[in-house]
Amino acid sequence: QVRLQESGPGLVKPSQTLSLTCTVSGGSITTNNYYWSWVRQPPGKGLEWMGAIAYSGNTFYSPSLKSRTSISRDTSKNQFTLQLTSVTPEDTAVYYCARDRKVVVTTKGNDWGQGTQVTVSS
Repeated sequence: QVRLQESGPGLVKPSQTLSLTCTVSGGSITTNNYYWSWVRQPPGKGLEWMGAIAYSGNTFYSPSLKSRTSISRDTSKNQFTLQLTSVTPEDTAVYYCARDRKVVVTTKGNDWGQGTQVTVSS
């Protein structure tokens, strides 16, 4: 069974870059036809898909976040990483990594991390 675990700082200052890593065990991030996503949930709001990296290494981004988002991977470590630049308090959220057969995920499935709280504040 695949397991995903988010890691990174819980507090980021405004205008800085948020960086999170998802470490995957029990399955390879290069396995065909899987997409590895970052999804966030601001307080009191619904899930927001941010972007994904495919088994092939191709990347896909939400149009609303594309200018500030970058997703990359390290296949030797079986990890993929989110970078979100120029953060503001509106980027405060619980951030999840997830695996799915679809590029865009908007509902929680079986293959999700537990989530990590990130607060943007000075």
